[in-house]
Amino acid sequence: MPDCPELQRITTEYVTIEDRLRLTGATGDDQIVVLWLTQKLLNLLVPQLTGWLERQGGAGGELLQEFAQQAAEASLPIEAAVRAAAPETNALVVTVDIATRAEGAILVFKTEDNTPLASLPLPFEALRQWLGIVRNQYVAGGWPTSAWPAWMDETHIAPPAQTTALH
Repeated sequence: MPDCPELQRITTEYVTIEDRLRLTGATGDDQIVVLWLTQKLLNLLVPQLTGWLERQGGAGGELLQEFAQQAAEASLPIEAAVRAAAPETNALVVTVDIATRAEGAILVFKTEDNTPLASLPLPFEALRQWLGIVRNQYVAGGWPTSAWPAWMDETHIAPPAQTTALH
């Protein structure tokens, strides 16, 4: 993996004035990183991540995915949000590299010139939780949800929260 800060805790929220998602992350040494994700980028990223989860599920299809998603979201603890005060990095993400492992995925967020900004390791359950949070923020922002699979239909997820943290 590239040499860049590894995020240990994140908060993902829709910011109306930017019409983007802000991912605010904290590293193990409490460095704060603010990453901005556009709808266009997320519409490319979401099918890659959900498709990978589907391929890991084996037999059982959509119903199995729906149950796994509901279980992951139900186990998400409510914790204090990571605040964007005095971030070390504040940047627009242009590309995301996805590295898959037996235990989950690692996302590497990059700039326009392909410079790594931060990495985010997501074991399976945390990946599902983060996808649920992102889906909620899509709904909060009024974004079209056509990039999302049927097993993550809005009738099966929690209503959008003002701020949801993933740690």
